Amino acid sequence: MQQTIRFVKALDGVRLAVGVSGTGAPLVKSANWLSHLEFDWQSPVWRHWFQFFSERHQLIRYDPRGCGLSDWEVDDLSQQAQLADLEAVIDASGLDRFPLLGISQGGATCIEYAVRHPERVTKLVLYGAYAEGWAERGEESKRAGMALIELIRQGWWQDNPAFRQLFGSLFIPDASPDQVRWFSDLMRTTTRPSIAARIFESFGSINVRSILSAVRVPTIVIHARGDARIPLDQGRLLATEIPNAHFVTLEGRNHILIEEEPAWDRFRETFNDFLGIADANAPKSVSAARIDGLTARESDILHLVARRHGNAAIAKQLFISEKTVRNHLTSIFEKLGVDSRAKAIVAARDHGFER
Repeated sequence: MQQTIRFVKALDGVRLAVGVSGTGAPLVKSANWLSHLEFDWQSPVWRHWFQFFSERHQLIRYDPRGCGLSDWEVDDLSQQAQLADLEAVIDASGLDRFPLLGISQGGATCIEYAVRHPERVTKLVLYGAYAEGWAERGEESKRAGMALIELIRQGWWQDNPAFRQLFGSLFIPDASPDQVRWFSDLMRTTTRPSIAARIFESFGSINVRSILSAVRVPTIVIHARGDARIPLDQGRLLATEIPNAHFVTLEGRNHILIEEEPAWDRFRETFNDFLGIADANAPKSVSAARIDGLTARESDILHLVARRHGNAAIAKQLFISEKTVRNHLTSIFEKLGVDSRAKAIVAARDHGFER
């Protein structure tokens, strides 16, 4: 799948890099924490997101001011500037009506846009989003945010494993070492430490709670139950105060869902259902004959997989090595005709393996 990149000028003259991929009805994604249209297109942290959105839509996304391929040296990084940038990208794209997707702090920008332009937004999808920035959630959150700003200033460009692990544990605590490395490289590629600190500081003052009741477009709020970056309470707040909003929780801790976790399949299913799209990649029914073809050991492992046990826990419980567990899983996937752990879980539950 190809992506084309063009540039749009914001009202104050800042150049914004806009990426367009896929075909079909438009889907607009607002900017969120430090993107780079070229780098994250290849990243195992973000690649599956953009490929999924581009399968049935023309995905329109952009690098926010201050990072990526957009202008770095900018005076205004406020929330109002972010809203104006979203308006500029949409207007330049010549769009009439479209669904709007807000991830993390991009959700607040989408909420403001939907309130200001309800006639243009068909549906609003908010994932891992919040109404109140870190400085608006009490003193403990404010102190933690200020500490992160200092870490960004001091450690952004240092080859420091401890620094990378800290941010990786906040955004993708259950990711693989390779995914954490990509996330670390993305942070260092997107912008300079001083600008990153200013951007993060601007997130702290976000507060759109007073306008949530004014949202009039169909809205769904999706949030990982154990999100290590944005508390689940912020998702509940959005779903409670946006009229008639749907609320869906995902099992997991990652703020950015990785492709291998079951929550990613659940997100895709939820997204497609809300937008009224049939998912061609949805798990297919697995026959009883395929289940019966498993060995006793493979059945034991599938039972534990269905109960959300990780490989290490399975190995410990069955007194085998993690490598042996992985080998058995490969055989299980082949026998069931599935290509992911999430689909194996669906098959197992269909046949009562979680009980």
